[in-house]
Amino acid sequence: MRERGSVGVVCALLALLAALLTGCSGATSGTGGGGEDGRLGGAVTPSPTRTSGYGAVFLAVDECSSFGTTSFTEVACTSERAAARVVARRDGTTGDGPPCPATTDFVLHISAQSPASDEDGDGAVAQGYACMRNLQPPHPGDPGGGGGPRTIVGDCVYDLGEGKVRETACDGKGGKKPEYKVTKAVGKRAQCPLSTALYVQLGGEQPVGCARPV
Repeated sequence: MRERGSVGVVCALLALLAALLTGCSGATSGTGGGGEDGRLGGAVTPSPTRTSGYGAVFLAVDECSSFGTTSFTEVACTSERAAARVVARRDGTTGDGPPCPATTDFVLHISAQSPASDEDGDGAVAQGYACMRNLQPPHPGDPGGGGGPRTIVGDCVYDLGEGKVRETACDGKGGKKPEYKVTKAVGKRAQCPLSTALYVQLGGEQPVGCARPV
C-alpha cells in the first residue's frame, strides 16, 4: 500500500507541470501494453504453420508425385497431375538403407538439394529415396507384374545366362517369355521344395527365392 501511495503522490505533483504530464501518463500506458513486447508483436509477421500433407516435407509418406520424362514433381494427391504415392521414405541410398515394401512399383532417388530448391523451408532436402506406388494400374510391383525394385513370391523371371535372371511379366506381355516362377521365399536353399529348379536372390528376411519352370 505504501508503494502505491508514493506513486500516486508523484503523479499528482507531476500533474502540476504540463510539460511533464505527458511523460507520466506515457510511462503508465507503456507498462500496460506497449514496451518491447508490443513492438515485437507489430513488427514480426508470424510464419504460417505447416500441416501434414502436401508440402510439409518433400515427398513424405502418403504424399504424391507427378510423372515426368526426366524428373518428378511433388503435387497434391487430389491434383489431376498426381500419378504415384509415397509408401515409404528412407534416408541415404538404396544400397545402404532398408529395402522398399514388397509391392513398390518404382523408386525415386532424391539427391541433396540446396535451400533455393527446398520444399519445406527448413534449409535443405536430405539425400534419400522414396518408394512409390502408382495411383492407378498397372502395378509392376505386384506379384507377376514384371517390374518393381524387388523380386517377390509370385514373380516370373527369365535366364540371362552366367547365373543371372531378370524379371518379366508372368502373362507374357513384358516382351520376354517367363521361364521360371518364384513360388516360395526361404532363409536357405536347403529349405526350398524338391521341385525347385532355380534359386533367385530376393533380399530381406527371406533372401532365397525358390523358382520352378513355367
